[in-house]
Amino acid sequence: MKIGSLSLKNITVLAPLAGITNLPFRLLVKEAGCALVCSEMISANGLVYKSHKTIRMLESAAEEKPLSVQIFGSDPSIMADAAAMVEASGADVLDINFGCSVKKVLKTGSGSALMKAPEKTEAILKAVRNSVKIPFTIKIRSGWDYSGTQALKIAEIAESCGVNAIAVHPRTATQGFGGSADWSVIAAIKKSVSMPVIGNGDIVAPEDAIRMQNQTGCDAVMIGRAGIGNPWIFSQVLSLIRGEPVIPVDIPLRYKTMIRYLEASVEYIGEEHACRIMRSRLGWFTKGLPHSSVFRESIKRISSEDEAKRLIKLYMDSLLEKKEY
Repeated sequence: MKIGSLSLKNITVLAPLAGITNLPFRLLVKEAGCALVCSEMISANGLVYKSHKTIRMLESAAEEKPLSVQIFGSDPSIMADAAAMVEASGADVLDINFGCSVKKVLKTGSGSALMKAPEKTEAILKAVRNSVKIPFTIKIRSGWDYSGTQALKIAEIAESCGVNAIAVHPRTATQGFGGSADWSVIAAIKKSVSMPVIGNGDIVAPEDAIRMQNQTGCDAVMIGRAGIGNPWIFSQVLSLIRGEPVIPVDIPLRYKTMIRYLEASVEYIGEEHACRIMRSRLGWFTKGLPHSSVFRESIKRISSEDEAKRLIKLYMDSLLEKKEY
């Protein structure tokens, strides 16, 4: 799988998830075998007008390479300047969001709103392509109705503007994450363009990734929500590709991953902030396990890294002792 000049080790890609795919989370996913990780959606305006919080979202680490950084915005010149900043930060891929349907993003003419504005879309893509040399991708939805015609139009414009790959989440803008993803839209776009197409949407289990590729002919698969608390889905997809059985995640691996995520978060954002976030996020990794509700309740007030580690170990040891897993 190649995106422009970048060769990926396999066909798995992490979807950008607002508030989730920060550096600590991306490191977990990379360790699980994901070929290309992606940042959270970053405001082009925030970068250009030098918001400290926004610029900090560009921080990366050698272990997560290659990294794709996704930006959003609606002004061609600002998008071009922001793209240049992304390239200068050391990102390996520049991605533009055409899929976000959150109202505050749509009001600015960004995200999915651009799928209704092909002329503006073309102006943005041309400006960005002229401002960066690194591989350039976009992520789109089906559009505003179920026909997929807007997605096909945007894909054709993107290819003509020098975009190197396109990720397709075949839900409409009004669907949000509800209903079902129409994989036939991915297949239609794959037939209409020669650049690589990355399929996204309704990959819940590792088998879904294989099924999507078989049904649509997509070149790679992008996994988002299914990876929350379950970064191992990427290694399981790779096992299926190799014709190997999917190995269930054992308790020691869960424990190691939770500790790794906690430590990386403390290092990245500080102990106090990390502990507030971990009060909900550590529970992600225990979904489906016995007595997970008890564990989630126990971590609601953690205030130190040591306390969090103690509670994680206490819970995991109890499962091992009772063989409840």
